[in-house]
This record gives sequence, structure tokens and C-alpha cells, in this order.
Amino acid sequence: MGNNTITLKDFKKVNIIVGKILSAEKIPDTDKLLKLSVDVGEEKPRQIVSGISLYFPDCNILIGRKCMFVTNLEPRIIREIESQGMILAVSAQDGRFSLLEPSDEIPVGTRAN
Repeated sequence: MGNNTITLKDFKKVNIIVGKILSAEKIPDTDKLLKLSVDVGEEKPRQIVSGISLYFPDCNILIGRKCMFVTNLEPRIIREIESQGMILAVSAQDGRFSLLEPSDEIPVGTRAN
């Protein structure tokens, strides 16, 4: 971990939002990438590309799960697909992995503060 501290003001710039995964599909010819459609409480779902496929061989188990997403990252093109955010997860050195998931009663679109 380094000592790369940021100010509270900088941290508050990050929009961390509860989102619900509406669909998940493996991106062909990749080992790790999934394309997610995510409801974050906006007019239309966001498309998010994430390198979590190895942890979810059956990506359909992600559908309907609420997770935490960063929604104000600059969009990126990954394998010719625009990614409009980032799913938050943690992985330990021993291979354990977990998505960051709020309790189910927290509504989609709720911003972390």
C-alpha cells in the first residue's frame, strides 16, 4: 500500500453509486472481460466492462446483484466496447475475491458518502 494520501475534497469527487446488474456477458476472445449492463438510477442503464470473468465462470449469477460502482470515470474503450464506469471489488493475494455489495434494502442510485 503506499502513502499516496488524497484530501477529503478529492475523495468526494468520486461518485460511488449502488447499481443493479441487469445483464452480464463474456466478451468473445478474452479471458477476463465481461460486459455488464447496470442500472445506477439514471434514465438508461450504463455499460461497464470489467475484468472479473475468471471469478464468475457462469456470469448469469451476477444478474440481479447490487454492487458498488464508480460512475464518474472518463469513459474508456476496451476491445471496441465503451465502458462507462467501474465495478468495485477486492482481491486478496491468496486469490480470494469479493465484489463490494451493499445490503439489499439500499436502493439503486444511492450515492456513498
